[in-house]
Amino acid sequence: MALQFYMARSKTSGRWLQEHVNDPYVKQAQKEGYRSRSAYKLIQLNERDRLLRSGMRVVDLGSAPGGWSQVAGKIVGEKGGVIATDILPMEALRNVEFVQGDFTEQAVFDEILQRLSLQPADVVLCDMAPNISGVNSADQAGSIYLAELALDLTQRVLKVGGDFVVKIFQGEGSEAYLKQLRQAFTRLAVRKPAASRARSREVYGVARGLRVRSGGSSG
Repeated sequence: MALQFYMARSKTSGRWLQEHVNDPYVKQAQKEGYRSRSAYKLIQLNERDRLLRSGMRVVDLGSAPGGWSQVAGKIVGEKGGVIATDILPMEALRNVEFVQGDFTEQAVFDEILQRLSLQPADVVLCDMAPNISGVNSADQAGSIYLAELALDLTQRVLKVGGDFVVKIFQGEGSEAYLKQLRQAFTRLAVRKPAASRARSREVYGVARGLRVRSGGSSG
């Protein structure tokens, strides 16, 4: 049984490696100097929805290795800035400040606020995914839990009228989560950028116009 499982995993890993090597976005990222192919997901989302502009303050949750922060930092420029955070380390990027740690911990949250100079963010980005166990129900629950944690932080750091982009895996709990986004924001679009692999259940919620910050503040 263990051997059969190993062989199955080996075949799956081999297919993934072959797909990764031949992926046009992987090749494009290497050519254009992006840290990951996921950078093109944000580029495509931004082209569609015009989320980022020069001078904005952006928070990037689950940022490592830095593909989304790299894109956002280029767009917001020196007049703006990106506060990126992840439990994993991340090499420095221009116009990006990095906070390593779990953003659900008070000390990490407080440092994010300090880096924002206690001013609310214009946009919060979240391209997080759980560590995959291979148990679909557990992985799906983990992905929704991460998205809920991201929404909770967003409602505390985002300005009223600000925008939130979050990865969502379609499945158990995803519709309920989309309902939460519709309640918290004035508009919601669900996007599947071309750079997102067709077989993946991932989509992105593009939530526009935060209604109220946590604590009841409307400003």
